[in-house]
Amino acid sequence: MKSATGKGWIGEKMVSQIGLRQMDPAVYRVFDDIYLPRTDGKGTTQIDHVVVSKFGVFVIETKNMKGWIFGSPEQRQWTQQLFRKKSRFQNPVHQNALHVRALQSFLGLAADYFHPLVFFVGECEFKTPMPDNVRSSGLKDWILAKQTPQLSESEVETAVGKLASLVAATDKRQTSKEHVKACKQRMK
Repeated sequence: MKSATGKGWIGEKMVSQIGLRQMDPAVYRVFDDIYLPRTDGKGTTQIDHVVVSKFGVFVIETKNMKGWIFGSPEQRQWTQQLFRKKSRFQNPVHQNALHVRALQSFLGLAADYFHPLVFFVGECEFKTPMPDNVRSSGLKDWILAKQTPQLSESEVETAVGKLASLVAATDKRQTSKEHVKACKQRMK
């Protein structure tokens, strides 16, 4: 589990089990590992976590990283520094914006209903100022602070139904393979 994929999987499980699944399931409906077509037609996008409630749709990108994190919402890539080693990675704010667009298109909901969040697990420290929706602690508190109802019960149930149907119809193993292959092609 020392690979980036393994670390990512562990981080996603931590966020789901320790954070999201601890919230009231009657109010906050949690979906993990969602695959949707990209709105630009270039394959799929994989969303770590989606939480649907009357307070909106929370779209969560999880990063399991150690060390110092440098970046800004405008930069295309961010930097992780672990001791003397520096590594670049895709700006997770941009990555999550793609997730929100795909989910917005799939659910047919207005952009105002979505709350994007980038959540870092692991022993990392932000060395540049980060927006409020990029965090390394306070996951549940950030979600629970949103208390203005945005969706009707009918809209919540429709969104939950669409996501549940998608999850049931998705062969995760095959879809994951295709997604990784498409990502590698885009990186060339």
